[in-house]
Order: sequence, then structure tokens, then C-alpha cells
Amino acid sequence: MIEVGRLCYKIAGREAGKPCIIIDVIDDKYVLIDGLVRRKRCNVTHLEFTPLVLKVGKKASTPDVQKALIENHVITEVPKKGEKKQPKLKPVKQKIVHPKKEEAKKEAKPAAKKIEKKEAKKPAVKKASVKKSPAKKKAPAKKKEAKKPAGKKAGKKK
Repeated sequence: MIEVGRLCYKIAGREAGKPCIIIDVIDDKYVLIDGLVRRKRCNVTHLEFTPLVLKVGKKASTPDVQKALIENHVITEVPKKGEKKQPKLKPVKQKIVHPKKEEAKKEAKPAAKKIEKKEAKKPAVKKASVKKSPAKKKAPAKKKEAKKPAGKKAGKKK
């Protein structure tokens, strides 16, 4: 199952879902892969194997591997490195305006203003100023002495 030229798909990591080809078998757990992923050592458990084996030499270069992927119709073209993906546009949320609610708001605002104007016209009632007699000062309260804790008398020896 694990052999040079075997087409695989990554199932773990940042490159999950991308096709790759086994370039070299390092040991029973690790292989060297290349393709639409970075050329690197990869754990066998992070790969999904396909029955397709491509004709690629051991330690083949990256362009040779990508050419083999295109010839076998695994991919249509190789994405360019400098090319960035177009950002996904967020949908614009439109506010739904209900005509009945809009009319109710317009009617409620002028009514509130009329009430405020009526209250503003009322003359303010002045309260008669009453002179207060100076307050008598209370004598400061005496401090209570702290009681000593009850216990054995000092100086008494057994």
C-alpha cells in the first residue's frame, strides 16, 4: 500500500484535503510527500491512500510531481504562489422597514413634544426661605476603655 508514486490526500493539518504523491518511504510510519502540499516528511496516519499509482521517480522534483498530477486529471492547474485567494464578501444585512411601525413612531414623537412644552410653560413655585437656627453641637462621646482579656493573672507562678 505504501509505495513511491501512490496518490494520497492529506487528512490532517493545514493542508488537509489537498492531493499529494509519495516521493520516498522513510520507514514504516513516515513518508516524503510532494504535490499541492509542501514537500516534507509526513506521518502515514495523516494520509488517505487512493488505489492510483502514478509514474514518478524516487526523489522527483516538485514540477515533475505537479505535472504528473495534471496529466492524470487529479488537478486542472497548479495555483501560483504569489496569487492570493479572493476574500469572501460578507452579505449586507438590510433593515426591513415596516410602514405601520414607521408611521406609529412618527406620530408618537410629536405628541411627546407637546406634553413637554405644556410642562415647560407652568411657572415654577418659589418656596419661602426659612432661616434655620444654628444647630446645637453635641458634646463628644467619651471613649470606652478597652477591657483586658480575662485570663491568668500576671506574675502568678505555679
